[in-house]
Amino acid sequence: MIFVRTTPPRPVDVTAVFPELAPLARSAIRLHPRPGSPSAGESSVGGPLLWPAEEPWPHCEASHLHVDSGFRESPDAVRLTRRMRVRWHADHSRAGMTPEEAAAKERIAARLAERLDAGPPPADCPVPMLPVAQLYLRDIPLLRPPGQADLLQVLWCPYDHEPDHKPSTALFWRSAAEVVDVLATPPEPYEVNGEGYLPEPCVLAPEAITEYPNSLDLSPQMLRMVEDWSRWQAAGVDVDSSEHADCPRDFYDVHLADAPGWKVGGWPPWGRTDPNPRYCTVCDVQMVPLLTIASYEWDGGEGQSWAPHEEQAAAYAANTTGHCCGQDPSQPTKVEVGSTDNMQIYVCPASPEHPHTDLIQ
Repeated sequence: MIFVRTTPPRPVDVTAVFPELAPLARSAIRLHPRPGSPSAGESSVGGPLLWPAEEPWPHCEASHLHVDSGFRESPDAVRLTRRMRVRWHADHSRAGMTPEEAAAKERIAARLAERLDAGPPPADCPVPMLPVAQLYLRDIPLLRPPGQADLLQVLWCPYDHEPDHKPSTALFWRSAAEVVDVLATPPEPYEVNGEGYLPEPCVLAPEAITEYPNSLDLSPQMLRMVEDWSRWQAAGVDVDSSEHADCPRDFYDVHLADAPGWKVGGWPPWGRTDPNPRYCTVCDVQMVPLLTIASYEWDGGEGQSWAPHEEQAAAYAANTTGHCCGQDPSQPTKVEVGSTDNMQIYVCPASPEHPHTDLIQ
């Protein structure tokens, strides 16, 4: 079943107010991941990968000695907790565990006891990486794969890595037609360093949009232009002047610039730091955003304007009454990176096969 998610029209046509911004427009595709049961033949977040059975599964070879064990759980334990939360959310009168859930918890505890009896794995033991995203070119035409590739697969290590305290990432480009036998049961890590590093399997509803740069990416001249409320008034912008006249830059950033959430392409979601250009380690070309891995699909308050038209009611209800049992409509993937930030993956525009880089924002 195909589902659709549609970004509501922006409250202002930004290029009608500031024609100078038109050349800075960039195409992006909002992925709109939502919990589901994707197959290996579909684009997904956290779903099964079309991985060749004869190809070794990627492992993180770095040392994990520094990892704090305070928030570590097995993937199965995380999945059980999530299933219980879904049930509690649907029926508050049935808190606690069902017999099936209790049995599953016992099995998980027994496996943990066996592993503890055997001793923890060495710090330098390779750790199986987790699927983060699988994107087919047919669904995401903004991808610029090398050669005849038509599929991008993104994985990460389930632990933070120093010095930036983020999971290490791996990218694989491949031709789907060349995969004959698919790996049925990929290896999983012993544990994950926090629930937020185990993406919930999600199907996608890709939507093409146009973005404009965050105010931090504007030249000083253009920034002064955006901050000049008289320009907005002269264009007849119908917004609450009392709320935005003192800070039109915030209105621009929140409602008109770059979209929040999981997306391909577009502009970087600066905010945690000032703009930090990335350069290819092979050819020194400035790298471009490939994929944004987001903790949230939209922000509460004013940022709720980015919630899809089909989910505005749910977004408004969660913003006014709160959410329970961990069921936040703006966090369908259950991913959290940094302090509920975004991870931006960058690639070389000259050659996507050159080493990628990533950045928490």
